[in-house]
This record gives sequence, C-alpha cells and structure tokens, in this order.
Amino acid sequence: MRTAFLPRALLPLVAALSLLLAVPPPAHADKDADRARAAVQSGEILPLTRILEAVSAQYTGDVIGVKLDRDDGVWQYEVKLLLASGSVAKLEYDAKTATLLKAKGRDLDQARKKP
Repeated sequence: MRTAFLPRALLPLVAALSLLLAVPPPAHADKDADRARAAVQSGEILPLTRILEAVSAQYTGDVIGVKLDRDDGVWQYEVKLLLASGSVAKLEYDAKTATLLKAKGRDLDQARKKP
C-alpha cells in the first residue's frame, strides 16, 4: 500500500489553497471546478497530486502556482516554480500523462534533478 505525502515545500501552497477554499469563489469558478473534477473522475486528466509528484521528481524548488487549462482540446497543467536562485520557472505538463511539454525559466538547468 502506498502512502501519500506532501513534500514540506508544498505545505505553504496547501495552506494558501485552504484559505482560498474558505472564500466563496466567483460563479464561473464553480463551472471550472466541476469540469476539472469530471475530467479527473473520467480519467481524462490526472489529479494534481500526480503532477506535483512529477515536478518534485524532476526539479528542486517550491511550487507557487498551478493552473489547469484546456488548449485546443488538450488539458495542460501550468506550474510556476520558485527556484533557489529566486527566479520563477514555468513548467507545462500534459494533464493526461504528466509528460513535461515545456519548461521555461532562468536557472532552470541548475534546478533540474539528475535522473
């Protein structure tokens, strides 16, 4: 049995998300959340935890933002990562496979973990 855990670096993000959930979202946010939930439940996309595991396995840094978009019919997670150098990197993952599609940012090469 696999035990789920969150890296310590993600705790501030989880705390911030908890606070956001306490504030009533705009009406369109409900639709977006419903669409995302349905996509996860149908297997169309992976849950965010799987994407965060992929980020953590590939890069060092702190996740400071995540966005789920559907671009030309393809779901993508966009992850903003605060690197040790202080710069912010933008990583784009295929939401169905957790494949890294694009990575941009200064000092990103130094943040990449060795396989």
